[in-house]
Amino acid sequence: MRDVDGSGFDLDGFLPYLLNQAAEASSHSFAEIYRRDYGMTRTQWRVMANLGRFGSLSASDICRTAHIDKTKVSRAVAQLEGWGYLTRSKVEADKRREMLALTRDGQVVFARLGAQALAFQAELAQRLGAERLAMLDTLLRDLINLHRSADDAGQ
Repeated sequence: MRDVDGSGFDLDGFLPYLLNQAAEASSHSFAEIYRRDYGMTRTQWRVMANLGRFGSLSASDICRTAHIDKTKVSRAVAQLEGWGYLTRSKVEADKRREMLALTRDGQVVFARLGAQALAFQAELAQRLGAERLAMLDTLLRDLINLHRSADDAGQ
């Protein structure tokens, strides 16, 4: 679709827009699994995924790593704690700071969802072709590193 103001800008051809559309579409497809099986929101899954990957983290660490607003993380943490999937513990050196960690039940849920994520990824590989998916993976990592380097240089 072309621009309406005659500027020549085509949103559909703008890489950040395309990346966002692709991320939303694929994320929405996987969301059906954790919503159906566990009643989780995307933010709850992302909090669990980060704790499952990195181990104990603070809410601020999750916000920074996963690029999620602190209010959303706070709500997700409260719900996951209520379900018995994570615990909070005070940091001795800084009583205002809490560390979050998956409970045993949370680890089980993360492992199950991890297996489902692998199956989801395998289906993507089948539909796109393993070679194209590998190429996409490489290109996305290159793009992340390109912008990470630019962000680091600006600091």
